[in-house]
Amino acid sequence: MRIIADTTDFKILQTTAVAIGKFDGFHKGHRELLKKILEMKSKGYLSTIFTFDPPPEVLFGKRKAQEITTKEEKRIIFEKMGVDILIEYPLNMASASILPEDFVREVLKERMNMSYLAAGYDLSFGYQGAGNAGLLKQLAPELNFELEIIDKVCESGREISSTFIREEVEKGDMVHVAKLLGEPYMIIGQVVHGAKLGRKIGMPTINLLPQKEKMLPPNGVYYSRTQIGDKEYKSITNIGKKPTVSNEEQIGVETYLYEFEQDVYGKNALVKLLEFKRPERKFADLEELKAQMIKDINDGREF
Repeated sequence: MRIIADTTDFKILQTTAVAIGKFDGFHKGHRELLKKILEMKSKGYLSTIFTFDPPPEVLFGKRKAQEITTKEEKRIIFEKMGVDILIEYPLNMASASILPEDFVREVLKERMNMSYLAAGYDLSFGYQGAGNAGLLKQLAPELNFELEIIDKVCESGREISSTFIREEVEKGDMVHVAKLLGEPYMIIGQVVHGAKLGRKIGMPTINLLPQKEKMLPPNGVYYSRTQIGDKEYKSITNIGKKPTVSNEEQIGVETYLYEFEQDVYGKNALVKLLEFKRPERKFADLEELKAQMIKDINDGREF
């Protein structure tokens, strides 16, 4: 997958099929958009994703820079799905000021050589978000591109959206989150050195420091699966501050992997949260902590 980032000066020569969106909380609705552009590859089009970096809500201060799906996670998902080109278009006050019609003509059509566009009916773009599906319908015949407006996908009687997913992540309902996303909630990061307490008590773990912009569910223990390289392992994961053994405020992701004894410091790991088990708590001493860890690990093995 070719990634075009940190520049507005580019030109794609081959015809493209484009999906445009924020893709935060890459969910079932987004998957429908990608399905459409991937189908167009049979016509010789390059499947192309267009997204802004950072998202408009972050640039204009409407929400914190906490993301359901980080830029790195999106790259993993798009590449795995077979996308040819990912454009992470720099969003600043200058690029946010482009008129909607100019955005379609100059960016989508001229720079990206777009011949097919898949978009949600609630899409907004250009200065003050004034561009919409109606404008795209007006411009499609003139600029000679095919437009397909995709309906929202619903779950539990409600349209799937980033807002819906955020609510469920905040609750820690990872089973429902996975239904909305179409796959388990993921956290990626580099394996770092911890206090090695798990190793000392016979239950070695790996520690990740999640990206600062990553939205995390409530602190606690989760059943999980963890991918390192090309292999995936059954695991159980604690998200939190380790209150029994540490006074640090840094929230970490600590994972015990079943049937795993490798040295993976410095490597990247991808943790998929499957289901919440219990909240984080402070134990009276290490023996009580160890007893609970043994129970968690046994429960995870059964899960």
